[in-house]
Amino acid sequence: RGLTDISLLEGFIHLRYVDLSKNKLKDLAPLSSLTQLLWLKVDGNLLTSASLQELPYLQVISFDRNRIMDLEGITHPLLANLSLKENKIQTVQGLSHDQLFSLQVLELRGNKITTTAGLGVSKLKKLYLAKNTICSLEGLEEFKQLETLHLRDNKLEALDGFSDSMKCLQYLNLRSNGIKSFQEVEKLQVLPMLQALVLMGNPCAEEPDYRLEVLSRLPQLQRLDKESIEEEEREEAEKIRQTRKEKEK
Repeated sequence: RGLTDISLLEGFIHLRYVDLSKNKLKDLAPLSSLTQLLWLKVDGNLLTSASLQELPYLQVISFDRNRIMDLEGITHPLLANLSLKENKIQTVQGLSHDQLFSLQVLELRGNKITTTAGLGVSKLKKLYLAKNTICSLEGLEEFKQLETLHLRDNKLEALDGFSDSMKCLQYLNLRSNGIKSFQEVEKLQVLPMLQALVLMGNPCAEEPDYRLEVLSRLPQLQRLDKESIEEEEREEAEKIRQTRKEKEK
């Protein structure tokens, strides 16, 4: 509606669900009196900061398609789902587990993030970092409860940074990065629960016997590039693995 001023909302202290998407807002300060707020959507505005006075019951926020530069000032204790898609964020630093101990889903797709270092919310279950410029993975060993990690369309050439402490990671999307060798794929062996892996769009996916090469290194996979693993493939991959073991001896 082209709104630039929402001060009228200050009087509606019992509002629980507020959608202010597609306006021209630069300031959300009037929302600080809405202490009963559970759900807030402010997509497609002109916000440069996600900072907001702490709201005790707020569980879901969406700041998609604004001009937000950083993650400072987000401190809502019950916040479970935070989306900041398509902003101008360059660093994941600024979020704190002490202030966001309920956060389970973090969506940062389409920003300008170069590394995962400093993401201080270790209880996450789903982390979406597609369409950034990430070239190094750091600090992931903290994410012991993470189940889903999306890294599609980044600049990764190496797969260092994964840890055996990531005991819950089941789905990993690495589509359209720069992973050339199966030696890099082998580094994913540290992930004990990994069941679904997406590698299409990487140079290694163009190699002959690509699926068998991946499966021989990660035999626990159930799906590769969205396709289930066939029993015949599994048997063939096991033969390749045994042959490789013999050669190494």
